[in-house]
Amino acid sequence: MMLLQYMMYAVWWVPLAAYLTNIGVSSIQKSLILSSMAIGCIASPIIGMIADRYFPSQKVLALLNLMNAVMLFLAAVFADPDILFVALLLAMIFYMPSWSLTSAIALTHISGDKFSRIRVFGSIGWVISGVFSIITVKVFNLDFDGTRVPFYCGAAISMLTALFNLSLPDTPPLAKGQKWTILDVLGLRSLKLMKDKNFAAFIILSFLAMIPFSMYWSYCSEFLLNKGFKYISVTMNWGQFAEMFFLLTLPLLIRKSGLRITMITGLTALLVRNSSFLVGSIIDNSIFYLIGILLHGLIFGYFFLGGQIYINRKAPDDIRAQAQGLIFLVTFGLGLLVGNLISGQIISENSFVLNNNVIYNWEVIWGITSILTVAILMAFVLFFKKEAMSETANT
Repeated sequence: MMLLQYMMYAVWWVPLAAYLTNIGVSSIQKSLILSSMAIGCIASPIIGMIADRYFPSQKVLALLNLMNAVMLFLAAVFADPDILFVALLLAMIFYMPSWSLTSAIALTHISGDKFSRIRVFGSIGWVISGVFSIITVKVFNLDFDGTRVPFYCGAAISMLTALFNLSLPDTPPLAKGQKWTILDVLGLRSLKLMKDKNFAAFIILSFLAMIPFSMYWSYCSEFLLNKGFKYISVTMNWGQFAEMFFLLTLPLLIRKSGLRITMITGLTALLVRNSSFLVGSIIDNSIFYLIGILLHGLIFGYFFLGGQIYINRKAPDDIRAQAQGLIFLVTFGLGLLVGNLISGQIISENSFVLNNNVIYNWEVIWGITSILTVAILMAFVLFFKKEAMSETANT
C-alpha cells in the first residue's frame, strides 16, 4: 500500500518543472501549477474528515486513487496550461488525503512500534519510481523526463492501486457520529499554543523555511534539465534513497543531542545543500549537485520530521492531532504555496529568453536561496530555545 501510494506521486511530480519548461509555460502559470500540491494540502483535511466519519478508509482510498488516475490521464492528454492546472489541482485534492488515510489504515491493524517499518516502503516506492524513466528510455527508446509520459505512468499506477485498495482489511470510520467544526478540521484550535514564544518561533520559522526548501522541492528538475541531466527522476531519487538511512539515525540523534540540535542540524543541511548548488553552478561541477541531492533526507528527516516530534511532545493530548494538522498546513500547505510563488519569481527575474532558449543565472538564484537559509538558520538558533520538557519526553 505504502509503496504504490508514494510511487504514483513521485513518478510525475519529480520531473514536473522540467515538463512545464519544455512546453513553454510562463513563470506565473508554472508557479501556480507547481503549487497544486500545496493547495491540495490545504483542502485535504476536509476530505480526510469526511472519510473519518462516514466511510471505510480502504474504500475512500480506492475512490480517491481512481479519481487521481482520471485527473493524471487528463493532464497527460491536454498540454494547455489552464487545463493542466485544473487537472493537477483536482489530482492533488484527491491525492493528498491518501497520506493520512494510509497511515490510519496501517495503524488500525498494526502496533505503533511497527509503523516506521511499514512507512519506509513509501520511500522505497519513491526510489523505485525512477525505474520508469530508465525503462522508457532504454527499452522503448523514448524520452521520459520533461515529457507527458510520467503522467501516463502515474495514472496507470494510481488505477492499479485503486483496485488493490479494495483488498485491504476493512477499516471502518473511527470517528463516526462525532461532531466537528471547520476549526477542528484545519487544526486552528491549536493556535492557542502560539502564546508560547518558543512554539510561535517554531511555527513562523518552519513557514519561512519552506521558501528556500521550495526551490529544490518544486524547481530542481528545471535546474537539472538546464544543466543537461538526462535521467532527472533517477538523479533526484538518490535523495529519497539516502533518506531511508538518515531516518534510521533520527531517534539516535534526538536521544543524544535533543530536538533543538536535531532541527538545527536539518536547517544547516539545507544551507549546505543550497550552497552546494551555488558552488556547483559557479565552477560548473555536477558533483556538488549530487551532494545537495543526497542531503534531502537529512533535511526532511531532521528538520520537518523532527518538528512533528516536537509538536507531539509540546501539544496537550486533546489537541495533539490538530497541532499536527496545523504544522502540515503551515509547511506543505501555505508555506509551500508561498515558497513556490517567491522561488518562481526569483527564477523569473534571473532568467531571460535568447534564440528560443531560456538562459538562467543560477549563481544568483542559488545565492539568494542560500542567503535566505542563513537568515532563517540564525533566527532559529536565536529564538528557538531548548525546553527541558520537550527534550525528556518520549518520542
